[in-house]
Amino acid sequence: MKPVALITGGQKGIGLGIAHALVENGYRVALAADSAPDSNAVRDALGKLGVDALYYQHDLRDVASVGHLLDQIEADLGPVASLVSNAGVPAKVRGDLLNLTQDSYDFVMDVNLKGAFFLAQAVAQRMLASPASANYRSIVFVTSVSAAMVSIERGEYCLSKAGAAMMVQLFAARLAEDGIGVFELRPGIIETDMTAGVKDAYTPRIEGGLVPAKRWGTPSDIASIVVPLVRGQMAFANGAIIPVDGGLSIHRL
Repeated sequence: MKPVALITGGQKGIGLGIAHALVENGYRVALAADSAPDSNAVRDALGKLGVDALYYQHDLRDVASVGHLLDQIEADLGPVASLVSNAGVPAKVRGDLLNLTQDSYDFVMDVNLKGAFFLAQAVAQRMLASPASANYRSIVFVTSVSAAMVSIERGEYCLSKAGAAMMVQLFAARLAEDGIGVFELRPGIIETDMTAGVKDAYTPRIEGGLVPAKRWGTPSDIASIVVPLVRGQMAFANGAIIPVDGGLSIHRL
């Protein structure tokens, strides 16, 4: 039986790139996001992924419905072998840190930190409650270089990703003895819908050396690293933090 991967935010961007790679490597994927099932993004994603993909509408802020989500996935596809915690939201408005509002702070934290934590917790509980299978089990958190790099115009986003980085370490330490791998990927400047609004501003900076690779990252750059993680090829690197940023986060003079 094909292993099942749950990918939050899997209907577009980095999540869709990961979904493509996992389907190509023999996984069935459950895509979970708050987009309407009949939205263009969801229809396009399912059309591209084929019969090994199903979509589930889920708002990460709705912690109470996590059990229902996992029940649906297990009934349709089977138990989740790998969770790719990818969904996230940016700051509602970029601006002065001293003008950051509680509304924007709470929105970002509720999705990027609270929602991500309680979904991972529920998946981990079910993994531990079921007999170990032939499939390697893992939780991969897609965070950001903003976990460690400061952007004062979007403080709530940086804080949420810094918190998520600690969350990864906590889950890795808790689950290591049970053979469940937990990893953190820190994307840099990736070309997606989320970064479309700053593309013109960042492109000349990237080409000028802000990113040593001198190009935008792509969803496939992230996906190519997820595959060996969920297949267990890096099992003894449990808790690893992997920058996927073309060298952006390298300290330089």
